[in-house]
Amino acid sequence: MTSVRRWAGVWRGGVYLLVSLLSGIVTVLALPVLCVPRLARPWADRHRDRAGRLLGLPTASRSAPRAAHRLAGAGPSTGRDLLWLPVHAVIGVAIGLPALLCVGNVVTGVVVTTLWWAFAPEDRPRPFVDVPVTGWATALTLGPLQILLLLALAYVCFPPMARAHARICLAVLSRSTAEQLADRVAVLTRTRADVLDAHGAELRRIERDLHDGTQARLVAIAMRLAVARQALSDDPRDERFLEELLRDAHEGTEEAMTELRGVISTVYPPILADRGLAGALTAVTARCGVPTRLSIGDIDRVPAAVEAVVYFAVAEALTNVVKHSRATTAAVRVSRTAGRLSVVVTDDGTGGADDRRGTGLAGIRGRVLALDGLVDIDSPAGGPTTITMELPCGS
Repeated sequence: MTSVRRWAGVWRGGVYLLVSLLSGIVTVLALPVLCVPRLARPWADRHRDRAGRLLGLPTASRSAPRAAHRLAGAGPSTGRDLLWLPVHAVIGVAIGLPALLCVGNVVTGVVVTTLWWAFAPEDRPRPFVDVPVTGWATALTLGPLQILLLLALAYVCFPPMARAHARICLAVLSRSTAEQLADRVAVLTRTRADVLDAHGAELRRIERDLHDGTQARLVAIAMRLAVARQALSDDPRDERFLEELLRDAHEGTEEAMTELRGVISTVYPPILADRGLAGALTAVTARCGVPTRLSIGDIDRVPAAVEAVVYFAVAEALTNVVKHSRATTAAVRVSRTAGRLSVVVTDDGTGGADDRRGTGLAGIRGRVLALDGLVDIDSPAGGPTTITMELPCGS
């Protein structure tokens, strides 16, 4: 199993190095265009995300700069984004070319071993730079030997070379402590204002629901009971009239209770108190119109405010999947690492989700940011869509 993981790391490192070579060449060719800050920022963000994924950094540390850019403006980060362009143009090409040569010569070894006979003598691939292949004995000796030596080189060198590039990337693009603090203050100031607006709107909605619905029904019940009381004092023998009034009052009471439960459920879903977060999410995924797989790790006790945010966010995300994504399957994964709760919602739909176009994603982001959490939405055109949320939940 260790060997399999090691070769998986070699594969990831090789892909990372080859993509870095390609993006380094693109950076050289498109340098005048990428020097525009508006274009340099997403280019730098893309490399920061790649580096973070390779090094196994949490999503929070990768998505924080992007959220800060949106809410706090460019600031000093623009200088780092522009600095990354020449740095990556140099190290991306320098560190990617050896990987390309290694992979290319492995392919050459395979061709030499199996297809040497299909080439004219003067056009045959030559292993070990310039060793001629004269027959099967030479091909079956030099070809596999070249493949084995280069695979051994890749096994030893690809992972550390890829990690070195990723560390350089994060070192150039990382923010100072003062900048991180300034960005965090800007984010919290913005989200605090959003939360206050949302809180006021929610209070007005609850007041309107109670006034127009529950209160109106309770007034009607009180009036029916008053009429029944008066009828009872006037003519106790009119049982049919009294029965109708009491039946109407009873039905009105049940309807008022149903409406009241509906209002309460929008504040804090009763299912969370009854079944906990795991049970509530099980119910949400079971009701989803798209087959949804739920995976919940050992999350221990989660604060009530975090439970409510996760519940509403997952419910809204799955609603979006049903309404907009045209997906055939979805998945929800909840896990906890130390003091952070991670929630990942994925679907195999058409992608293109954007919180700037509504679709409920803005509400999800607002709920999560209000608790000092982080949200990352990865939804390229054509799919798939991945929404990652991380919330602090104590240690």
